[in-house]
Amino acid sequence: MILRYLKAREWALVGACAALITLQVWLDLEIPDYMYAITTLIQTGGSVAQVMDQGWPMLACALGSLLTALAVGCMAAYIAASLAKRLRSLEFSRVQAFSAGEINRFSTASLITRATNDVTQVQMAVAIGLQVVIKAPILAGWAILKIAGKSWQWTTATAVAIAVLIAVVSVLMVFVVPRFKKVQWLTDEVNRYMREGLKGIRVIRAFNAEEYQERKFERANEDLTANNLFAGRAMALMMPVMSAVMSLLSLSIYWIGAIIIEATVGIGAQIARFSEMVTFLAYAMQVVMGFMMLVIVFIIMPRAMVAAKRIEEVLDTEPSIKDGSVAAPEGPAAGEIVFDRVGFKYPGATDYVLKDVSFTARKGETIAFIGSTGSGKSTIVNLILRLYDVTEGSIRVDGVDVRDYTQRALRRKIGYVPQRPILFSGTVASNVAYGDTAAERTLEDVKRAVAIAQAADFVEAMEGGYEASISQGGINISGGQKQRLSIARAICRRPEIYIFDDSFSALDYRTDRLLRSALKKETAGVTSIIVAQRVGTIMDADRIVVLDSGMVVGIGRHSELLGTCPVYREIVNSQLSEEDLRR
Repeated sequence: MILRYLKAREWALVGACAALITLQVWLDLEIPDYMYAITTLIQTGGSVAQVMDQGWPMLACALGSLLTALAVGCMAAYIAASLAKRLRSLEFSRVQAFSAGEINRFSTASLITRATNDVTQVQMAVAIGLQVVIKAPILAGWAILKIAGKSWQWTTATAVAIAVLIAVVSVLMVFVVPRFKKVQWLTDEVNRYMREGLKGIRVIRAFNAEEYQERKFERANEDLTANNLFAGRAMALMMPVMSAVMSLLSLSIYWIGAIIIEATVGIGAQIARFSEMVTFLAYAMQVVMGFMMLVIVFIIMPRAMVAAKRIEEVLDTEPSIKDGSVAAPEGPAAGEIVFDRVGFKYPGATDYVLKDVSFTARKGETIAFIGSTGSGKSTIVNLILRLYDVTEGSIRVDGVDVRDYTQRALRRKIGYVPQRPILFSGTVASNVAYGDTAAERTLEDVKRAVAIAQAADFVEAMEGGYEASISQGGINISGGQKQRLSIARAICRRPEIYIFDDSFSALDYRTDRLLRSALKKETAGVTSIIVAQRVGTIMDADRIVVLDSGMVVGIGRHSELLGTCPVYREIVNSQLSEEDLRR
């Protein structure tokens, strides 16, 4: 399956490997013939010169075998490394195209394992397998042809040895292969708990839960260790068995040879028989060596095949979110959003998260969404961004169904500020000018966006200013600072539509007020979608959409909803006093 990702250049190198391995086998199998001649010369009183006449070609064959083996090793390593690099790139690209549904189906920890550990298993299998899988059958088959017809007794002894090897390997594979399959899944579990422990380390320490987390990790680690130990111990039996079989085969050939030589009449005939025995033993060892190479394949292949299947599962998963054909709608960009009787439920779920949601956000309007936890506010944002597709109804942006846009074109219209601010390793400037419009932005654009987001004070106080380093995830700055830089990133994009998904929750009231005042000027003439928990953040919106259990229960301005929507009134009363309402 995985080998189909090799390119023409690599297939050409595979062919070259096969040719060099064939040459290497021929050289290896020539050596016993020279050994036969040398043994005969020594026994018949041949001179040193005569022995060396056979010795130098034998040495040349050994040296040639070494050089071809080195060349094959280098080419196999290159092929394996190139394939691993390509598989990692393909997996990364495919995962980037996944919707949230596909990512949740695999889990983040499993996707990381598949792109790292699984690819490593395949790389190792290809690097070793190319050398062994090609060489083993050629070596064993050619050596068998060389010894065919020499002596049925010696041939029988060799056949018995091979049968024992095959039986041992078969029995071990029955027990070991299922364990190798399980090892990869258990590796996912270890990665999952490791990732959980790293991401939640503050909460773990705050609740003194280190021992609890360690126990969870230890259980997964012990399961993985137990499976690895079982497989490792079973495989450890192979090499001693191989050595024992080779030793017993050598002993049986000498023993049979002694009987044959003793029964042979004439010293010349006995010398010839002895030389044949030495040669036959060398060829028999080559046959056994070929089967031992196949044992190496059996050691690495089961786990590699499981890893390859897991990689294929990722690469063969078609993203549920497909590109449309519209790169830009006809007419001027307006940023208008229309929800037309939208219903949505998560893949595999029976209950709807949104049901019959309809509203229109016109150019320049600010539309706010409020409701209790789980009412569907963030789901609306995910549907506009096409992180999921609607189950019923349609969403149109500038008159075009979002499913008809290319994803790049749709998202280029949007400046998105997520509920949990995400920053990337780099600098302040690289995070603010982030995305496919980064090349179009200057430092002045970055400074302007940072100033509007009320972040200039702390950015300019950082060492390096706008070139100050930001750690992965923004862990070297506070939550409010991350939120403001996320807002600055959306502003710097100069979108047609702003989406703020509860993006002011980490700000104090003064910063919140200043930021919303600056945003009101910046977003004039631009459509804004605001998801909020705080009523104070959305009171000035052109329209407020009140959600309850995934349904729209009220649409209007703040003052209108106070009198017409009990759900909104209840939310307001829970947050604002009567004095605040009279202001």
